Amino acid sequence: MKTTLKISSKNKNAHLKTAQIIKNGGVAVVPTETVYGFAVDAFNLKARESVYKIKGRVQNKPLIAMAANVESVKILVEFPGKALKIAQKFWPGQLTLILPATQLGKILSGGRDNLGVRIPDSAFMLKLLKETKTPLFTTSVNPSGCESAKKYEDVLKFDGVADIIVDGGKCGFSYESTVIDMVKFPYVIIRKGCLDAKKILECI
Repeated sequence: MKTTLKISSKNKNAHLKTAQIIKNGGVAVVPTETVYGFAVDAFNLKARESVYKIKGRVQNKPLIAMAANVESVKILVEFPGKALKIAQKFWPGQLTLILPATQLGKILSGGRDNLGVRIPDSAFMLKLLKETKTPLFTTSVNPSGCESAKKYEDVLKFDGVADIIVDGGKCGFSYESTVIDMVKFPYVIIRKGCLDAKKILECI
C-alpha cells in the first residue's frame, strides 16, 4: 500500500498540493458539488489506466473530462448546434455534455468519437483546474457498479490506494450530474441527475 496524503479542502494550499500530485502522474480523490471523484491528468495515460484498475472499471466505459472554462474544453470537443448555448448557460454546473471529440480528444480518450465534459460549480475544483492548466479526466469514487461516494467517510476505503484524498465533507448535491448526449439532434438524456434535463433542452 502507498502512503496517501490526506488534506482538507479548506487548507489554502490544498489545490496546490493536489495539482502537484496530479501533474506528477498521481491519482487524486477530490470533492465536487455532486459526488467525490477520482481525478488524473488527461494527458497521462498511465494515470488514467490506474483509475480503471482502482475502480475495476471496464475500459470501454469512458472517463469524463473536467476543465476550468469553455476554452479549455474546446481542445477536446466540438460544440455542434445549440450545445455551446447550453454550455454557456449551465456551466459551471451539474451538467455533463457528451460532444464530438476533436482529434486530440480522440487520442486522449483511446479513439472514442465522443467525450463527456463538464465545468464543475465547485470552488475547490475550479481552483484546482486553473492550477493544473490542463483538463482532468474524472470518474466517481466507488468500485465499479457501486454507489458513488458522497461524503468524506465514503472515500477512506481508498486510503493507501489513491495518492491524495481531499476532505471536502459532504458534497453539496450528493447526486450525480445530469448527462445529455448532444453529438447529434435529437439530443438524448443519458442520465437524470441534479438538473432537470427536460428544462435544459427547453432552453434551445
